Amino acid sequence: QVQVVESGGGLVQAGGSLRLSCAASGRTFSSYAMAWFRQAPGKEREFVAGISAGSTYYTDSVKGRFAISRDNAKNTVDLQMNSLKPDDTAVYYCAADLNRTYVAYDYWGQGTQVTVSS
Repeated sequence: QVQVVESGGGLVQAGGSLRLSCAASGRTFSSYAMAWFRQAPGKEREFVAGISAGSTYYTDSVKGRFAISRDNAKNTVDLQMNSLKPDDTAVYYCAADLNRTYVAYDYWGQGTQVTVSS
């Protein structure tokens, strides 16, 4: 069983920045693919950014604004979000993919709210 816990959400004005953090348990954290997803009201959950084996992946709408990073010594993965827009408002979820399938995420956090005001 892997526990995933997010933190760092909040309210920010458009153009501002927030940093989300995710802590995951497990002795083999460095082997997990990790990702951030988000779900806005009335919309389906969407992939935002992922990281695995030194490679990073982003959805087009956040490229150049968001940066995902991980610290395997601390079992954490962060999402630095800059130049935030009202469209970035959503609940953000961290997820762990133990087998690095990049499509099937095994464990999810409870989510953290990000609200961007215009």
